[in-house]
Amino acid sequence: MRMSFSARRGAAAVLLAAASVATVAGVRQAVGSDHQDTPEVELSPRLDITDVYAFPGSTADRIVLVMTSQSPITPANTAAARFDANALYQIKIDNTGDAVEDLVIQFQFDDTQSGGQQVGMFGPIAPTTRGMLTRVAKSTPDIVGAMGGTLTTGTGAAQVQLFTGPRNDPFYVDLEQVFRILPDRRPARGPLSLITKSANAFRPANVSNPGPFDATRGNAVDFLMGFNAMAIVVELPESALRSTTGGNNIGVWTTISR
Repeated sequence: MRMSFSARRGAAAVLLAAASVATVAGVRQAVGSDHQDTPEVELSPRLDITDVYAFPGSTADRIVLVMTSQSPITPANTAAARFDANALYQIKIDNTGDAVEDLVIQFQFDDTQSGGQQVGMFGPIAPTTRGMLTRVAKSTPDIVGAMGGTLTTGTGAAQVQLFTGPRNDPFYVDLEQVFRILPDRRPARGPLSLITKSANAFRPANVSNPGPFDATRGNAVDFLMGFNAMAIVVELPESALRSTTGGNNIGVWTTISR
């Protein structure tokens, strides 16, 4: 994802439907939104990144970065949902335009005796190593606290806020129809694996029962409505992500690694 501090103010949100490695525009490779799209992530759902979001913060000089994972989580399973305590979750930021991370925000989770989880956030900080082989960039986290609440560090304009926990998955997709169009993308198990009817286009318009789209574009179904994802949400000053040499553009992508 590439976004501009100065140009993005007119948009309500900037969404990159991407995730295992969602990269800066113009580079060699980008990987699309996961949502259980490989056997590996179906077997390790806590490592399945779903989406990356960036949008304006609560004031004009702040920005919100979000990574979601593990979707779709049913309401019945939400209370027991947890992050992987053996994984390193990272938001990576390129602020020089070379598609290499200049800053990272890292997250580690520990299981507590009460059955919950505690999160530690490190950064934004320059990474000690770059690329696929990464490690925690510092020994002491900048924020520590229980999952599910709003945690903060700093005061005033310099304050950083963190939330980790389940939230409704905001990604909009008519997944049933997608798997009818692309049957080889169906999951290996679950209700969606049973879809057999093929299609070569999205759902046609239903005049008697109109959906969220109009009669020309048809009636899509928001399959993920009511399902949850595990979210990591950080709001912080834009200045914390800027390059020391200037410039308004940043690239944002996320990784989860053991």
